[in-house]
Amino acid sequence: MQTANFVTTLFDGKSNPGKVTVAFTMALNALTKGHSAIVLLMVEAVELGQPGAMDGIDVGQPFSSVSELLEKFLAGGGRVAVCKSCMIHKGFKEEDMASEYEIVTGPDVVDLLMAAKGSLQIA
Repeated sequence: MQTANFVTTLFDGKSNPGKVTVAFTMALNALTKGHSAIVLLMVEAVELGQPGAMDGIDVGQPFSSVSELLEKFLAGGGRVAVCKSCMIHKGFKEEDMASEYEIVTGPDVVDLLMAAKGSLQIA
C-alpha cells in the first residue's frame, strides 16, 4: 500500500456533517499545499464509503459541500480508504463501497500513520 504525507482519520459519518466537512476540507488543503493525502474512514465513517453517501452533506458557508470537496480531492490525487474491520462490523461488504476507495486493514492503518509527516484525527 502506498503511504501519504498527510493522513486524516475520520470516525463520524452522516450524523456529524461538521466533522465530515472539516476532514475533507483539511485533506484538500494538504493536497493544494503539495502534500499527498488520504482520508481514512473508520468506525461510523465507513458508511461514507458507499457510492453517493456524501451527497447532500453541506454545513454551509464558508465551507463547500462534501461532495464538491470530495470531487476536488479525488481529482487532485487524494485517496479515500475504508477500514475493513470497521466495514465488516457495520454490516458492509467490499462491493458496497465505492470502487475508487481502498479497503485497508489495521496493520495498513498503522503503516499509514507511522509514515505520515502529519495527521489529523477527527473523532
